[in-house]
Amino acid sequence: MNRRYLKAIMAVWAILVLLAVSLPLLAELPEILPIEAFFGGGMKGGATISPDGKYIAYVAPVENTITVWIKSRDKNDDRPVSRDPKLAFHNYDWAMDSRHLIFMQDSGGDENFHIYALNVETGLVRDLAAFKEVKAQNLLMAKDRPGEILVGLNVRDKRYVDMYRIDLTTGKIVLDTENPGDVRWWLADHNLVVRAAVALNPADISTILRVRDGADKPWRDLITWPFGATGHLEGYGSQLAVSFTSDGKALYVVSAFSGDHTGLALVDVATGQVLKHIAQKPGEDVWTIMDANLYDHAQVLFHPVTQEVQAVAFNYLKPSWTVLDSSLQKDFAELAKVAPGNIYITSRDLSDRWWTVVFGEDTASQLVYLYDRETKKAELLFETAPQMKKYTFSKQEPLVIKARDGVSIPCYLTLPAGVPAKNLPLVMLIHGGPWARDDWGFDPIGQFLANRGYAVLQVNFRGSSGFGRKFMDAGNREWGVGIMQHDVTDAAEWLVKEGVADRKRIGIIGGSYGGYATLAGLAFTPDLYACGVDMCGPSNVKTSVESMPDWWYLIKQRWLRRIGNVLTDDALNRRISPLYHADKIKGSLLIIHGKNDPRVKIEESNQIVAAMRRNKRQVIYVVYPDEGHGPNQPQNIMDMMKRVEIFLAGHLGGRALPWQAVPGSSAELR
Repeated sequence: MNRRYLKAIMAVWAILVLLAVSLPLLAELPEILPIEAFFGGGMKGGATISPDGKYIAYVAPVENTITVWIKSRDKNDDRPVSRDPKLAFHNYDWAMDSRHLIFMQDSGGDENFHIYALNVETGLVRDLAAFKEVKAQNLLMAKDRPGEILVGLNVRDKRYVDMYRIDLTTGKIVLDTENPGDVRWWLADHNLVVRAAVALNPADISTILRVRDGADKPWRDLITWPFGATGHLEGYGSQLAVSFTSDGKALYVVSAFSGDHTGLALVDVATGQVLKHIAQKPGEDVWTIMDANLYDHAQVLFHPVTQEVQAVAFNYLKPSWTVLDSSLQKDFAELAKVAPGNIYITSRDLSDRWWTVVFGEDTASQLVYLYDRETKKAELLFETAPQMKKYTFSKQEPLVIKARDGVSIPCYLTLPAGVPAKNLPLVMLIHGGPWARDDWGFDPIGQFLANRGYAVLQVNFRGSSGFGRKFMDAGNREWGVGIMQHDVTDAAEWLVKEGVADRKRIGIIGGSYGGYATLAGLAFTPDLYACGVDMCGPSNVKTSVESMPDWWYLIKQRWLRRIGNVLTDDALNRRISPLYHADKIKGSLLIIHGKNDPRVKIEESNQIVAAMRRNKRQVIYVVYPDEGHGPNQPQNIMDMMKRVEIFLAGHLGGRALPWQAVPGSSAELR
């Protein structure tokens, strides 16, 4: 074992002995749960029904490898259809031919996703675009072209995504639509013809909705939104246009058309005029879920054949569905009786009889059901983490905290069970993005920390998406020493003032931007935090922006507009980059990074670790050589969280199980 790390472990356990005497409340907590209860293997997920309604696919482990399973809809004939240990089927889609599953996978977290087709009848897996250092994204399919798919690939120029058409039977791949240099997202009509694009203008950072009337017709700009005007989808330049109508004459568009919050509107493809504001909800944005390629997918439900919009979900503190089609009113009413929590409709067959539905709440693993619209009955397929049934978890309470300037900050508080909510050690759990948000639901890290005895507060600071245009734009040029960090500070101070948190035992933890916020918290408010855990966070904002991957070319200008131009303004960069303030850090740091991280290069952690050690500050540095932007493999996640619990226990006084190495983890102490 690394000598420096062994010394740190011994120091931690010495502190734990003292804390065991001084903190009798820990004994009143419920049993300390094994780490496998939160992050272990054995989990299932991703259930979807084939378009023809005959099969259900889902992911589950086989001999420590996550793979895809198939079962007949009406039989218990579950079987894995691939056993390749090099392939991990975390995200997949049914092809419209009901014979292939399409999935993407990178190598060691490098995010150069390849796109694969798995034949569910033969188990044959093919790499459909076997190019080196090329990223697949923007997958498009249509029921009327079941044997083909469209996928975005940056083959021609690493900065731009062109659309390629692939024949699933022959594997033939041809360039379909070339990127003129400003398109971030493509959309096809129901004949699988690319007819819409969301472009980002690098000159003025505006967003352009561009359309054409056919594959051989010229493109024209339909709508141009100034910077910030599209609402919470602005951060990474995302979907906006979510579907064509069945006749191809209009587009369903999610944007902040007429106010601060996003809604769903129908837009005329010929004129760009809004034909109808279909759904809006005062004070709430359309609920979106971000994928691995940073595309925000709006939760809008369309009929699988007619493509008529039927329901839209909105989200403030908790998501809820607005049903637009009266024929679905009874279905949603019946689903509400099945199980508590958020409702995710993950797939529908083309007959629209069979749905796969996921129910998610804050204190249990997700429940996955097959719903029969004809009988209005729901059959439980599985729980995503059945090992959790025997454990009790803490409630995640939504609350709104007032910042120092009176603005309402949406938060989620998870308290340890079994003890009074008084004078507790506190962990501030900060989301990444930063143009993302925390949602209500089961959060494994929050639950893990609460079980170890901590109050856990998740803060949707200004700059977070999903709370309106003004809230998001309020984070512009406010990194580190501005409002974005002040909101985190104010939320921690509020819990202290309320008597929930012990001022002397506050820690901060986060990944990506959350890692940056951790470093900023320790550097710019050094008396507030006793310790921090930084997972792949930027320490020098300028070098982090400079090293962004080529495929972030279009959104880099958005970053600079929202952060401030750290590439040309050295004073700004030095003011907001924790690296230049490392000498002010008093608390101890645990820093975690994946060696292959393409978004925040490992040099960001290398340089802050070197600065901490020059200043003789305590820092533990863990690197995973087979991971990218945060650990993804179960053994590395468990290894990381074991280190986190021991580190936090040593500085904040929570509980921790004794250190035990995780077999198969690649962790390196540096």
